[in-house]
Amino acid sequence: MNKKTLFLILFAVVLIFPFVACASQINDTVKALYDTAIAVGGSLAVIGWVIAGGMYLLAAGSPEKIGTAKKALVAAVIGTVLVILATSSATLIAFIKGTFGLK
Repeated sequence: MNKKTLFLILFAVVLIFPFVACASQINDTVKALYDTAIAVGGSLAVIGWVIAGGMYLLAAGSPEKIGTAKKALVAAVIGTVLVILATSSATLIAFIKGTFGLK
């Protein structure tokens, strides 16, 4: 196992462990992880929009820089759509479970 993979595993454990240790039930843990993931994803989407906009403004007519800025903008749009889909799908699942009385 290389150092990068080991670091990512340890980093994920350090991020997840406080939620698992403090939660009294699995539902609390899942809700905490969901809220954290949505907050991080939304923040990264906003940062992506700002960076892509800054790159586009600073391109100064250079075709290479404009191409890179457009790619960054497409990535920011895709990230935003993924965060919105994740949030809406979780809300839809909760609605369906509540409507049909599923546990």
